[in-house]
Amino acid sequence: MATGRSGRAEQAGATRELIRHTAERLFAERGVYAVSNRRIGEAAGQRNTAVVGYHFGTKADLVRAIAHHHTERLEHASRRLLAETGDSAELRDWVGCLVRPTTEYLAELGSPTWYARFCAQVMADPAFHEIVVDETLALPVWRQILDGLHRCLPDLPDRVRADRTAMTRNLILHMCAERERALALGTPTPRASWQGAATGLVDAIVGLWTAPVTSTR
Repeated sequence: MATGRSGRAEQAGATRELIRHTAERLFAERGVYAVSNRRIGEAAGQRNTAVVGYHFGTKADLVRAIAHHHTERLEHASRRLLAETGDSAELRDWVGCLVRPTTEYLAELGSPTWYARFCAQVMADPAFHEIVVDETLALPVWRQILDGLHRCLPDLPDRVRADRTAMTRNLILHMCAERERALALGTPTPRASWQGAATGLVDAIVGLWTAPVTSTR
Protein backbone atom coordinates (compact mmCIF):
# COMPACT_ATOMS: atom_id res chain seq x y z
CA MET A 1 0.00 0.00 0.00
CA ALA A 2 2.82 2.39 0.94
CA THR A 3 4.54 1.65 -2.37
CA GLY A 4 1.35 2.51 -4.22
CA ARG A 5 1.00 5.81 -2.38
CA SER A 6 4.64 6.61 -3.03
CA GLY A 7 4.21 5.89 -6.73
CA ARG A 8 1.16 8.12 -6.97
CA ALA A 9 2.99 10.89 -5.12
CA GLU A 10 5.93 10.64 -7.52
CA GLN A 11 3.59 10.73 -10.51
CA ALA A 12 1.78 13.77 -9.09
CA GLY A 13 5.12 15.47 -8.47
CA ALA A 14 6.24 14.77 -12.02
CA THR A 15 2.96 16.11 -13.42
CA ARG A 16 3.25 19.24 -11.30
CA GLU A 17 6.80 19.83 -12.51
CA LEU A 18 5.77 19.31 -16.15
CA ILE A 19 2.95 21.82 -15.79
CA ARG A 20 5.22 24.36 -14.08
CA HIS A 21 7.87 24.04 -16.77
CA THR A 22 5.31 24.24 -19.59
CA ALA A 23 3.62 27.28 -18.05
CA GLU A 24 6.94 29.08 -17.63
CA ARG A 25 7.73 28.55 -21.32
CA LEU A 26 4.31 29.67 -22.53
CA PHE A 27 4.20 32.70 -20.25
CA ALA A 28 7.71 33.68 -21.39
CA GLU A 29 6.87 33.37 -25.07
CA ARG A 30 3.31 34.75 -25.11
CA GLY A 31 2.67 36.66 -21.91
CA VAL A 32 0.71 35.64 -18.84
CA TYR A 33 -2.63 37.13 -19.85
CA ALA A 34 -2.64 35.42 -23.26
CA VAL A 35 -2.19 31.89 -21.90
CA SER A 36 -5.09 30.07 -20.25
CA ASN A 37 -4.83 27.21 -17.78
CA ARG A 38 -6.53 25.02 -20.38
CA ARG A 39 -3.80 25.87 -22.93
CA ILE A 40 -1.10 25.01 -20.40
CA GLY A 41 -2.70 21.65 -19.67
CA GLU A 42 -2.99 20.83 -23.36
CA ALA A 43 0.63 21.84 -24.05
CA ALA A 44 1.71 19.64 -21.16
CA GLY A 45 -0.13 16.69 -22.71
CA GLN A 46 -2.78 16.47 -19.99
CA ARG A 47 -6.29 15.30 -20.87
CA ASN A 48 -7.94 16.75 -17.77
CA THR A 49 -8.67 20.41 -18.52
CA ALA A 50 -8.74 21.23 -14.79
CA VAL A 51 -5.30 19.77 -14.08
CA VAL A 52 -3.55 23.13 -13.67
CA GLY A 53 -6.08 24.31 -11.12
CA TYR A 54 -5.88 21.00 -9.31
CA HIS A 55 -2.10 21.20 -8.85
CA PHE A 56 -1.62 24.96 -8.47
CA GLY A 57 -4.92 26.74 -7.85
CA THR A 58 -5.30 30.10 -9.57
CA LYS A 59 -3.10 31.52 -12.31
CA ALA A 60 -1.59 33.84 -9.70
CA ASP A 61 -0.69 30.79 -7.60
CA LEU A 62 0.96 29.23 -10.65
CA VAL A 63 2.96 32.38 -11.40
CA ARG A 64 4.09 32.49 -7.77
CA ALA A 65 5.13 28.82 -7.88
CA ILE A 66 7.25 29.45 -10.97
CA ALA A 67 8.94 32.49 -9.43
CA HIS A 68 9.52 30.64 -6.16
CA HIS A 69 11.07 27.68 -7.98
CA HIS A 70 14.01 29.87 -9.03
CA THR A 71 14.35 31.96 -5.88
CA GLU A 72 16.43 29.59 -3.75
CA ARG A 73 19.27 29.22 -6.26
CA LEU A 74 19.31 32.93 -7.04
CA GLU A 75 19.40 33.77 -3.34
CA HIS A 76 22.24 31.30 -2.79
CA ALA A 77 24.32 32.92 -5.56
CA SER A 78 23.55 36.39 -4.21
CA ARG A 79 24.66 35.45 -0.71
CA ARG A 80 27.88 33.93 -2.03
CA LEU A 81 28.72 37.09 -3.95
CA LEU A 82 27.75 39.24 -0.98
CA ALA A 83 30.16 37.26 1.23
CA GLU A 84 32.94 37.62 -1.35
CA THR A 85 32.35 41.37 -1.59
CA GLY A 86 32.57 41.83 2.19
CA ASP A 87 32.91 45.50 3.12
CA SER A 88 34.24 46.62 -0.27
CA ALA A 89 34.08 50.33 -1.02
CA GLU A 90 34.12 49.68 -4.78
CA LEU A 91 30.85 50.45 -6.55
CA ARG A 92 31.63 47.92 -9.26
CA ASP A 93 31.74 45.08 -6.72
CA TRP A 94 28.23 45.88 -5.47
CA VAL A 95 26.84 46.24 -8.97
CA GLY A 96 28.33 42.83 -9.75
CA CYS A 97 26.38 41.42 -6.79
CA LEU A 98 23.19 42.67 -8.42
CA VAL A 99 23.96 41.45 -11.93
CA ARG A 100 25.88 38.20 -11.70
CA PRO A 101 23.47 35.96 -9.74
CA THR A 102 20.99 36.12 -12.62
CA THR A 103 23.53 35.73 -15.43
CA GLU A 104 25.32 32.88 -13.65
CA TYR A 105 22.03 31.12 -13.04
CA LEU A 106 20.93 31.44 -16.66
CA ALA A 107 24.30 30.12 -17.80
CA GLU A 108 23.91 27.10 -15.49
CA LEU A 109 20.44 26.34 -16.85
CA GLY A 110 21.76 26.07 -20.41
CA SER A 111 19.79 26.99 -23.51
CA PRO A 112 16.97 27.43 -24.16
CA THR A 113 15.84 29.05 -20.93
CA TRP A 114 12.65 30.98 -20.23
CA TYR A 115 13.19 32.44 -16.78
CA ALA A 116 14.35 35.94 -17.80
CA ARG A 117 11.55 36.32 -20.34
CA PHE A 118 9.03 34.99 -17.83
CA CYS A 119 10.11 37.64 -15.32
CA ALA A 120 9.96 40.38 -17.96
CA GLN A 121 6.44 39.35 -18.96
CA VAL A 122 5.21 39.14 -15.38
CA MET A 123 6.79 42.45 -14.33
CA ALA A 124 4.99 44.13 -17.23
CA ASP A 125 1.62 42.73 -16.17
CA PRO A 126 -0.08 44.84 -13.46
CA ALA A 127 -2.06 41.84 -12.24
CA PHE A 128 1.06 39.79 -11.43
CA HIS A 129 3.86 42.35 -11.02
CA GLU A 130 3.88 42.18 -7.23
CA ILE A 131 4.34 38.42 -7.23
CA VAL A 132 7.84 38.62 -8.70
CA VAL A 133 8.65 41.58 -6.48
CA ASP A 134 7.59 39.58 -3.40
CA GLU A 135 9.32 36.36 -4.43
CA THR A 136 12.65 37.72 -5.65
CA LEU A 137 13.22 41.46 -5.44
CA ALA A 138 12.06 41.68 -1.82
CA LEU A 139 14.61 39.14 -0.55
CA PRO A 140 16.67 40.52 2.37
CA VAL A 141 19.92 39.78 0.52
CA TRP A 142 18.96 42.26 -2.22
CA ARG A 143 18.43 44.96 0.39
CA GLN A 144 21.85 44.22 1.86
CA ILE A 145 23.44 44.54 -1.57
CA LEU A 146 21.65 47.80 -2.31
CA ASP A 147 22.71 49.15 1.07
CA GLY A 148 26.32 48.36 0.20
CA LEU A 149 25.93 50.05 -3.17
CA HIS A 150 24.40 53.14 -1.58
CA ARG A 151 27.29 53.40 0.88
CA CYS A 152 29.58 53.93 -2.11
CA LEU A 153 27.53 56.99 -3.14
CA PRO A 154 26.64 58.70 0.14
CA ASP A 155 25.85 62.08 -1.41
CA LEU A 156 23.31 60.83 -3.93
CA PRO A 157 19.82 62.24 -3.17
CA ASP A 158 17.17 59.73 -2.11
CA ARG A 159 14.96 60.44 -5.13
CA VAL A 160 17.90 59.74 -7.44
CA ARG A 161 18.67 56.50 -5.59
CA ALA A 162 15.07 55.40 -6.12
CA ASP A 163 15.19 56.32 -9.83
CA ARG A 164 18.44 54.53 -10.46
CA THR A 165 17.45 51.46 -8.47
CA ALA A 166 14.42 51.08 -10.75
CA MET A 167 16.58 51.70 -13.83
CA THR A 168 19.06 49.08 -12.66
CA ARG A 169 16.34 46.49 -12.10
CA ASN A 170 14.82 47.09 -15.52
CA LEU A 171 18.16 47.07 -17.30
CA ILE A 172 19.16 43.72 -15.79
CA LEU A 173 15.73 42.22 -16.37
CA HIS A 174 15.22 43.27 -19.96
CA MET A 175 18.79 42.82 -21.18
CA CYS A 176 18.81 39.27 -19.80
CA ALA A 177 15.42 38.61 -21.40
CA GLU A 178 16.65 39.97 -24.73
CA ARG A 179 19.75 37.79 -24.68
CA GLU A 180 17.73 34.76 -23.60
CA ARG A 181 15.33 35.29 -26.50
CA ALA A 182 18.18 35.62 -28.99
CA LEU A 183 19.80 32.41 -27.74
CA ALA A 184 16.50 30.55 -28.01
CA LEU A 185 16.05 31.75 -31.59
CA GLY A 186 19.68 31.16 -32.56
CA THR A 187 20.23 34.80 -33.52
CA PRO A 188 23.51 36.69 -32.93
CA THR A 189 24.20 38.29 -29.55
CA PRO A 190 26.56 41.18 -28.75
CA ARG A 191 28.43 39.07 -26.19
CA ALA A 192 29.60 35.49 -26.63
CA SER A 193 28.71 34.30 -23.12
CA TRP A 194 26.57 35.11 -20.11
CA GLN A 195 29.76 36.07 -18.31
CA GLY A 196 30.51 38.59 -21.04
CA ALA A 197 26.94 39.86 -20.92
CA ALA A 198 27.30 40.36 -17.16
CA THR A 199 30.48 42.38 -17.64
CA GLY A 200 28.74 44.61 -20.16
CA LEU A 201 25.81 45.12 -17.80
CA VAL A 202 28.11 45.95 -14.89
CA ASP A 203 29.93 48.52 -17.03
CA ALA A 204 26.65 50.16 -18.04
CA ILE A 205 25.13 50.14 -14.55
CA VAL A 206 28.25 51.60 -12.93
CA GLY A 207 27.98 54.39 -15.49
CA LEU A 208 24.29 54.81 -14.66
CA TRP A 209 24.96 55.21 -10.94
CA THR A 210 27.87 57.62 -11.43
CA ALA A 211 26.10 59.77 -14.03
CA PRO A 212 25.65 63.49 -13.26
CA VAL A 213 22.58 64.54 -11.34
CA THR A 214 20.57 67.40 -12.82
CA SER A 215 18.72 69.36 -10.17
CA THR A 216 14.95 69.28 -10.78
CA ARG A 217 11.86 69.75 -8.66
